[in-house]
Amino acid sequence: MSRAAGNRPSNHAGRHALRRQLRAHLTRNAGIAAIGLIVSLGIGMAGYHWLGPMPWLDAFVNAAMLLGGMGPVAPLDAAAPDGLKLFAGLYAIYCGVVVIAMIGLILAPIGMHMLHRFHLDRSG
Repeated sequence: MSRAAGNRPSNHAGRHALRRQLRAHLTRNAGIAAIGLIVSLGIGMAGYHWLGPMPWLDAFVNAAMLLGGMGPVAPLDAAAPDGLKLFAGLYAIYCGVVVIAMIGLILAPIGMHMLHRFHLDRSG
């Protein structure tokens, strides 16, 4: 295979194949991330609704705000049930981990694309 300036392959078909593969991986990973966020939102809504007890819409707002990194809309007061307090704390930690994992899942194909594009070997 001949090389063009900048150590890039001059084979256009190879570059298009890499782009096609990148789009496929991004689409797949974004779908997985969306499913993960929907499931996480459902877990939060259920916990706030049944342990709160909160109406479904309020439970949705609190769970969505936590997943978005903003924190709950309705802060818990001293009279809140202990189960809700425990759930809220654990769900907040869970949300932080989920958001970081979903960002990594979406960015992973871009990193792999850059490794392939610049012909870097994964084995070191």
